[in-house]
Amino acid sequence: MENYENRLINEKSPYLLQHAHNPVNWYPWCDEAFTRAAEENKPVFLSIGYSTCHWCHVMEKESFEDIEVAELMNREVIAVKVDREERPDLDNVYMTVCQILTGNGGWPLTIFMTPDKVPFFAGTYIPKNTRFGRMGLMELIPRVKDVWQNRKNEVLASAERIQDALKSVDTLAPGQKPDESVLDKAYRELEGRFDNEFGGFGNAPKFPGAHNLLFLLRYWKRTGNKKAIEMVEKTLLNMRRGGIYDHIGFGFHRYSTDREWLLPHFEKMLYDQAMLTIAYIETYQATGKSEYGSTAKEIFTYVLRDMTSPEGGFYSALDADSEGEEGRFYVWKERELRKIIGSGADPFIEFFNIQKEGNFKEEATGKATGENILYVSKPVGQIAKELDIPLFELEEKLSQTGKLLFEEREKRVHPCRDDKILTDWNGLMIAAFSLGSKAFDDRKYADAAKKSADFILNKMYKKDGTLLHRYREKESAIEGNADDYAFLIWGLTELYEATFEVKYLKHAIELNDYFITHFRDSKRGGFFFTPDNGEDLLVRKREIYDGAIPSGNSVAMLNLIRLARITGRTDLEKHAEETGAAFSDAAGRMPSAHTFMMCALEFVSGPSCEVVITGSEGSDDAVEMLKALHKKYFPDMVIVFRPGVKNTEIDLLAPYLKDYKSMSSRATAYVCRNNACSAPVMSPEEMLDLIG
Repeated sequence: MENYENRLINEKSPYLLQHAHNPVNWYPWCDEAFTRAAEENKPVFLSIGYSTCHWCHVMEKESFEDIEVAELMNREVIAVKVDREERPDLDNVYMTVCQILTGNGGWPLTIFMTPDKVPFFAGTYIPKNTRFGRMGLMELIPRVKDVWQNRKNEVLASAERIQDALKSVDTLAPGQKPDESVLDKAYRELEGRFDNEFGGFGNAPKFPGAHNLLFLLRYWKRTGNKKAIEMVEKTLLNMRRGGIYDHIGFGFHRYSTDREWLLPHFEKMLYDQAMLTIAYIETYQATGKSEYGSTAKEIFTYVLRDMTSPEGGFYSALDADSEGEEGRFYVWKERELRKIIGSGADPFIEFFNIQKEGNFKEEATGKATGENILYVSKPVGQIAKELDIPLFELEEKLSQTGKLLFEEREKRVHPCRDDKILTDWNGLMIAAFSLGSKAFDDRKYADAAKKSADFILNKMYKKDGTLLHRYREKESAIEGNADDYAFLIWGLTELYEATFEVKYLKHAIELNDYFITHFRDSKRGGFFFTPDNGEDLLVRKREIYDGAIPSGNSVAMLNLIRLARITGRTDLEKHAEETGAAFSDAAGRMPSAHTFMMCALEFVSGPSCEVVITGSEGSDDAVEMLKALHKKYFPDMVIVFRPGVKNTEIDLLAPYLKDYKSMSSRATAYVCRNNACSAPVMSPEEMLDLIG
């Protein structure tokens, strides 16, 4: 296909570049494509996907690389390719159309629409030829052509009805301020869907859903409900031991195709690494159990090794496929493992459930492939007893073998990496590294967060206050969306609390003010996904559902509360309350679909806490106080550090701090809990007693 070259050759998106040598005359999303469609009176064929999407690869190889399909498309339609990760605004609009018309959605997303960008047909994967009742492109495109040429009025009328339906999707009127009863309802819904045998929620396929776990941790902390934290622990332990975790190179695959967490869909997404790391860190803080902390550190090792650019930004994703097969990079034959490991292979074979016939089965047929994916079904202590090996000796053997296999696996053809840098996903990873720096008292994690934050602030933050969404090959482009602002503000706020470098808090506040000005729905509350000065789309939506990642509105609500408590700005708290009320009806109907918003509501409901520590920067007594705070699980707390000098930089952002002084030349903690402040104290123990 290298003989062909289309307009995508000049794009930066790895996904678009994958299609740059298709014989299809692809356009990127641009005015030229729609102008030509109007001039030639052709419908537009819009295809949306992403670089690590398995079925996107299937459709490309089957159809878009096929000369017969390409000739048909080039003759009858104007073809437009979009990377959903570059343009989530477009993806949100047209995926909603697909869900309206078909009842479901997914990628690749296939849309036929008018030159005015109004859709009249939607689907997902479409084969080349009709099979198993699924119409193929070779039959569908001629049918669309016939309708377009001979019944165009019907097409336009249908498109108009679809556009009206699209505009009616977000008709939520502001509700009442949500109360604590919705938190109890969210818990009951999660408990009802919980898989008591394997952890997680529902049956196959099973997604990590880290924000569900973050909510359950907060619910446990507030209510003392032990079942809540038991659900968290069972889920995290089974995911860590299952095939969804990469036991050799670390990091989590995107989801499990079965309920046991054994057979993954192999792509690795940056946002999963970030959200799951946060869940493991918080559970480590809540329980003190080392395996949660060690899992978080392993994910950090993976991200720093394989997903970090030289400039400090974090890459987006790793493909599921290599050498044309999904998962090929990650699976092993039993004889292959024995040859690599040598005579002492039995403990490793036993521990990771390796079988001669293979434990890895084809998803479609259920047949064994002869390959094995590593997973753990028994605790290491139990295996040690069964094999009559001292525990420390087995652990050391497993560690050494893991390193040996990693070196061997590095010789394989690697899955493709999507190396674009996205502001929103980097914001999540900045938050995760910042939390890790605090929980593990490890400066290298704060340094990783700082490097990413500095990169984005230098390369993707314009002088007029706007953020850009994507960076690749020295090009920053695409106006930022709500997630870019909300997630980066979250990361910068966490980074401030990890380093107390005021510039990060200052940027968080500035970005938050811009976000309020240009994204807020002044009539109904909450925030639109796109700004008021952005591209004019078919509809301007407010996203609230917490799906694979939290919604921008959920994160924004928590950001507003935290920044209000840090700065003393009551206007921010009012915006947070307004956001909660804007979506209270939707969240109240099914709060378990809005669990990150429930995290924000937990903060509001309390008990919440503000701690101001004053003292000499870097002094032993100040450091000990901060370590005491970071070691414990205090999800609904903000921490501010004020150096013991006059007119500090933090005073400009939070003027109330100017009256906070160190007592007796020692580090001093001022603790306020549930809007009531206690007398200052000068020891970590007294401080923790006040926090409760």
